[in-house]
Amino acid sequence: MLLKLILLVGFFAITLGVGLYSRRHATDVNGFVLGGRTVGPWLTAFAFGTSYFSAVVFVGYAGQFGWRFGMASTWIGLGNAFIGSLLAWVILGRRTRVMTQHLNSRTMPDFFGLRFDSRGLRTVAALITFIFLIPYTASLFNGLSRLFTMGFPGVDYAWCVVIMALLTGVYVIVGGYMATAINDFIQGIIMIVGIVAVIAAVIQGQGGLTEAIAKMSALSTETAAGTEFHGAFTSFFGADPGFLFFVIVLTSLGTWGLPQMVGKFYAIKDEDAVRKGTIISTAFAVIVAGGCYFLGGFGRLFGDVVELQADGVTPVYDSIIPSMLSNLSPLLIGVVLVLVLSASMSTLSSLVLTSSSTITLDLIVPKDEKKKMSIMRIFIAFFIVLSAVIAIVQAKSNVVFIAQLMGVSWGALAGAFLAPFLYGLFWKRTTKAACWASFGFGVVLSLLQLVKSLAGLRFDGGFLDNVLFKSSIHSGAFAMLLGLVIVPVVSMLTKKPDAARVEEIFSCYDKTVAVPVSESLGE
Repeated sequence: MLLKLILLVGFFAITLGVGLYSRRHATDVNGFVLGGRTVGPWLTAFAFGTSYFSAVVFVGYAGQFGWRFGMASTWIGLGNAFIGSLLAWVILGRRTRVMTQHLNSRTMPDFFGLRFDSRGLRTVAALITFIFLIPYTASLFNGLSRLFTMGFPGVDYAWCVVIMALLTGVYVIVGGYMATAINDFIQGIIMIVGIVAVIAAVIQGQGGLTEAIAKMSALSTETAAGTEFHGAFTSFFGADPGFLFFVIVLTSLGTWGLPQMVGKFYAIKDEDAVRKGTIISTAFAVIVAGGCYFLGGFGRLFGDVVELQADGVTPVYDSIIPSMLSNLSPLLIGVVLVLVLSASMSTLSSLVLTSSSTITLDLIVPKDEKKKMSIMRIFIAFFIVLSAVIAIVQAKSNVVFIAQLMGVSWGALAGAFLAPFLYGLFWKRTTKAACWASFGFGVVLSLLQLVKSLAGLRFDGGFLDNVLFKSSIHSGAFAMLLGLVIVPVVSMLTKKPDAARVEEIFSCYDKTVAVPVSESLGE
């Protein structure tokens, strides 16, 4: 217990120290929200990665999908690395940085308002962000509960939530974006070291990698015909490749439309930082996401100690990873606690900074610079308190509505924003009407999923029930993929945007700048 406390106190002290150090970068709105657009590749890449992978991934998704797919769940981590990180940086990174600076845009709703000359789009995008980021923020605390209980038996989990919320609130309020970026870098290093150490310990506890795979290959799953299929959990695409595809789409492509993820590109320093950040972010995701899902893929080897639901067969998914770690040494359990705290606090800081800046700059829109700073800090405190209260209520009373809303929030945000943001960066013909169509489709599809899940409804007994609304994973993936079709179709069917305005917006990509010979072959 003493060792765990020393690790936690040391971690908390560093976190607060970074917040105090970063005060000098948070003297105006641009510095507080974007770090003055001067953040280097390492800080930006780690900020992107740590905002991406939270306790939800390490405890919830890794356990749940590792159980369902076996070792094939590693594909989810690789999809996160190469689609959610590499392609996101290559396709969105540079163009986002250039156009948002040209438009003087600080948030995603602000981008929609300026790019499509619509105050309405900006306001609705801000409301969607606010409504669906809050439950997503609260869900970050959920993954902590079981690990905290395992590491500190007899201590009320609410204390963990309160301490984590308090520390995050202090360093974000004091240091703004730069404090979150520096802390994300430190927390990212902890995550890398922790996940490597935990994988090594768990696999060694099973007799080594070869022995663990042999044990997994002996497990069986029932096929549709009711026969036993041995080796499913070590097969290339696992026991359920169709569902695996939807999980990869949702968790990988989704980053392209999440305000707290895309916002990292607004703040990056220069061209060189984009190139380096692409490599660093991808490597981080391979280790952390790939490692998490690879570890979760061995969850069924611990089936004898995993907590089961009321049916006596289905596991409590959040208990799988803690069960796998329960026999580790006190030092490693302490490392795991700091790892999960790091993952949760880094994502929490990014989400509350995104929420507060969106509400302040896109809904309230105060004129005075100091007033903007004050209001943002007040909302950061409000969002952190609100998410902590929701998390404690959910943990103690298991309110179904909160749990379901958490599940659809990612799909709603990415489903609404991904397509119009992507086309808005690249295609001059994208129209305001297409944005409205994407917003409406993404949100309505997600809300229908929520209603169906809460009420236990059935729509048609066919495609709707068995594919489109089978789960929040399916509906979220469809919202994003169909949005990529809806936006160009609606754009071609509606009035063209003003040509002169569009040309002025896209002129940022045609500006001539002087570069060193090392970056250009010259004539």
